[in-house]
Amino acid sequence: MRGSRPPQITRRRFLTGSLVTLGASFFVDTLWYEPQSVVVEKLRVGGTQAGHTLRLVQISDLHLKHHAPFHDKVAKTISQLRPDIILLTGDYLEEQRNIRGVLEFLRDLKAPHGVFAVQGNWEYWSRLEGENLRRHFAGVGVQLLINERADVDVNGQPVSIFGLDYPSSVDQLQRLQKQLDADRFNVMLSHVPAFSHEKLHAGVDLILCGHTHGGQVRLPKLPPLYLPLYTGRFVAGRYEVGPHSNLLYVNRGLGTSVLPMRLLCRPEITLIEVSS
Repeated sequence: MRGSRPPQITRRRFLTGSLVTLGASFFVDTLWYEPQSVVVEKLRVGGTQAGHTLRLVQISDLHLKHHAPFHDKVAKTISQLRPDIILLTGDYLEEQRNIRGVLEFLRDLKAPHGVFAVQGNWEYWSRLEGENLRRHFAGVGVQLLINERADVDVNGQPVSIFGLDYPSSVDQLQRLQKQLDADRFNVMLSHVPAFSHEKLHAGVDLILCGHTHGGQVRLPKLPPLYLPLYTGRFVAGRYEVGPHSNLLYVNRGLGTSVLPMRLLCRPEITLIEVSS
């Protein structure tokens, strides 16, 4: 008995199969692989006293729906970076208002000289902002700064951390800057990167922001498909702003917003190494 001939692969069938494979690969990458593949970006900054160094770690934009193994991996990675100080730049919550999950994650963040945070727009939208959120954060060892300054001493290097509250108004900025001390290393936290840079004083050594997610979904050689209000031209990475060319850095964030996907824009932990 003659064997049956194998089915022939037509050009149409080949193209259809290729498109299905490409589509499946795209969704696996954007919905699972990239959102889970956190990257440590390094930023080197000058400004400390001679012989002193600082290791700062910044994370931003958790948008935590539920605590997951991903967050355990992030906390472990941060611990391995041996930060002196951990800095958080807002948007911890999502529509589910899962403050318990957020606190479970924050409890795992440890730094010998403290963990400091500012609020983002989602804290206000979730109506878990202000003194309510401050109490929650204090319970897990995180100091929430609402237009306030916090001072620490890292092995003889004085550091001031300024928390500029969302949406970073001119009045808030000017009141905070009255507390600047040129003998300290001054870090300003602002959830949004676009604010009144023309009012910045020379004494602000470093500004750390989030909010943009780096665009979240990027296509080669094209601008981001969507950016939130108060982003301006500051999408991700390092910029110089204001009349004194203050250094501003925008973190791509850890979570996702609007769409649960990332493309060519992986989540970020920032390690800032500060020396003289």
